Amino acid sequence: MSTLLQQTIDRCRAAGLRRTKALEELIHTLLENGRPMTLSELAASPRLRNQCDKATVFRLLQRLAGHGLVRRLGLHERAAYFTLLVPGKHSDYLICTGCGSIEAVNAPCPVHDLEDEIRRKTGFRNLYHELEFFGTCPECAV
Repeated sequence: MSTLLQQTIDRCRAAGLRRTKALEELIHTLLENGRPMTLSELAASPRLRNQCDKATVFRLLQRLAGHGLVRRLGLHERAAYFTLLVPGKHSDYLICTGCGSIEAVNAPCPVHDLEDEIRRKTGFRNLYHELEFFGTCPECAV
């Protein structure tokens, strides 16, 4: 088992979540894909399709999101995408308002310095941010 997988499972247990095969396979799928995935993509993935049904995957995602272990992305009227939150790893996203596609921003995050300043000035701990940019992707702009 990879170190990151084990660390994430340990974070789940610390949050009070029971370690199940479905939970482990869901985390493994999110880690190995390395990109936000929809509920349908997750439920149909090789690790989960014979392990549990779509409703179970949804409930697991809701629990993980509720404990700050998974981030829900996307436009509210479209399918949601889910991505695993990994301590020390940060991604910002571009979301197309036309087709709903999501991709990571491949540029330095402009908010880290501001986050450090806010932390210093307010004394907040465990401060984090989520940054999503909305626009029209090249395929939809044509």
